[in-house]
Amino acid sequence: MPRKTYLINLNEDDRAKLLEMTHKGSLKARQFKRAMILLKADEGLSDPQIMAALNVSRPCVERIRKRFVVDGIERALNEDPRPGQKRKLDGRAEATLIATACTDAPDGHAHWRLRLLAGKLVHQKRSKKSNGSGYGSGNGGLS
Repeated sequence: MPRKTYLINLNEDDRAKLLEMTHKGSLKARQFKRAMILLKADEGLSDPQIMAALNVSRPCVERIRKRFVVDGIERALNEDPRPGQKRKLDGRAEATLIATACTDAPDGHAHWRLRLLAGKLVHQKRSKKSNGSGYGSGNGGLS
């Protein structure tokens, strides 16, 4: 059997941190699995044993091992930003959109449609701008 390139040897602080995080129950599912991979690897389990215990793939286990050894615990637990298009709405504008969509649809409409919502938000943005109380960034939360 080939030797592991990335061996996990947690120090007491890292081990205590991971144990506390996994027992609190406040982790995201992906972070929980990554923490468990590190703990199991530190206990000396092989990759196939970790895969079976946590229902993860070999590349997942290998990737977490490598991230921990090369970049440390924070990098091993957290994921990189995902590629893709930049967000069109900031948090405040998104909350306004959701709140508007949860209200009753305008008269003559059974439910909100995308164009109705867009028109309503543009109208709200214009009226807030005209009375000087726009959203924080001055562009109504739109990027």
